[in-house]
Amino acid sequence: MSNRFAVILAAGQGTRMKSNLYKVLHPVCGKPMVEHVVDNISKLQVNEIVTVVGFGAEIVRQHLGGKSSFVIQEEQLGTAHAVMQAKEALGDQKGTTLVICGDTPLITSETMSALIKQHEETGAKATILTAIAENPNGYGRIIRNSDGAVERIIEHKDANEEELCIHEINAGTYCFDNETLFEALENVTNENTQGEYYLPDVIAILTAKNELVTAFQTDDFEETLGVNDRVALSEAERIMRKRINEGHMRNGVTLIDPANTYIDQDVMIGQDTVIFPGSCISGKTMIGEGCEIGPNTEISNCEISHNTKICQSAVYDSVIGANVKIGPFAHIRPETTIDDEAKIGNFVEIKKSKFGKGSKASHLSYIGDADIGKDVNIGCGSITVNYDGQNKHLTKIEDSVFVGCNSNLVAPVTIQKGSYIAAGSTITDDVPKDALAIARARQVNKENYAKKLNSTN
Repeated sequence: MSNRFAVILAAGQGTRMKSNLYKVLHPVCGKPMVEHVVDNISKLQVNEIVTVVGFGAEIVRQHLGGKSSFVIQEEQLGTAHAVMQAKEALGDQKGTTLVICGDTPLITSETMSALIKQHEETGAKATILTAIAENPNGYGRIIRNSDGAVERIIEHKDANEEELCIHEINAGTYCFDNETLFEALENVTNENTQGEYYLPDVIAILTAKNELVTAFQTDDFEETLGVNDRVALSEAERIMRKRINEGHMRNGVTLIDPANTYIDQDVMIGQDTVIFPGSCISGKTMIGEGCEIGPNTEISNCEISHNTKICQSAVYDSVIGANVKIGPFAHIRPETTIDDEAKIGNFVEIKKSKFGKGSKASHLSYIGDADIGKDVNIGCGSITVNYDGQNKHLTKIEDSVFVGCNSNLVAPVTIQKGSYIAAGSTITDDVPKDALAIARARQVNKENYAKKLNSTN
């Protein structure tokens, strides 16, 4: 196999997005567009990926990290000019170079691989990815000669009426013989209506020299979608979400209403899990087998074990065990670990806490900065008072503790194993093992006092 390289064009500001965010960093299914492109290229065993950046260069570097090297296009003078910025990195290399735009997140690694395969097997100097568009408005057209061979590409703005009727469009992705590419780029001019150096002009330069230029036509026009505005961004999101959801369903996951289920690219879900409508599952979330998620549940960057049910709740950056029940209307905040067989009920909030096996907080509680043992019962309305106005403090509740309703546990405090907290107590001191703690005012009944009050009114 010959050397393989990739150049990603990601220098455009994207003014039509009307955004302060650099265009190629707009996310599609939870991942920046350009990262989709880089990750798909990485599956092709390329020797080097070079990303051409301009506006927002440092932010792109931060997102892609070590996945790519980078070159700067100081002035945006067209796609040919952008590729020329990679000459110092790749110009003297032998092999095949894939050139692709960073705003085309839907092109799959399979299509890229097929494009490269045809290019290398035919010995072409250039191979163009094309598609048939029902409405080709805005796309460059593929001009073929009488024998059907590719002759040139004409940009939409430079096409005449006859050329505008052509439906085979340039997808903006190419394979080149690397040395031939950089030689031809030296001869590209900016004699066009935009005054830019167009990469498609390389095709006309090569055909004029009788070099072999071929086209690989994808059957899926949707793959070629370039995202230039919010409308196209929404369409890319819809298409990719459909792909992702179909992939999970084919792998044994039930989606009750796929059109209203939102799952990010990197999410992993085990078989026989059921996802109900309105659920959003994002980030690096991993969900085990036999779970039930939703409806209307948000999960981000979580690890969830088998047979757990999460209903109408929000769970972030946490680890949830097996056979756990959460919700409805629970809020699990970051750095929480909930062990197997626990129950977190309605209107319970947990933050930065460990919640032990078989423990329960069935309703209306706040648990923050706490270490909860196994088989603990947290009564309705109970809270860990973790903040003194300056610092957060730990509440430790050991195994088999019963916390009565409407209790305040003022941290730092330890409730030892097997003890009981009487309902309505405010606990400020440690509670010994197997003790009953009562910390509330004694009830006083004043007989007939209500009659006295009423008589004065």
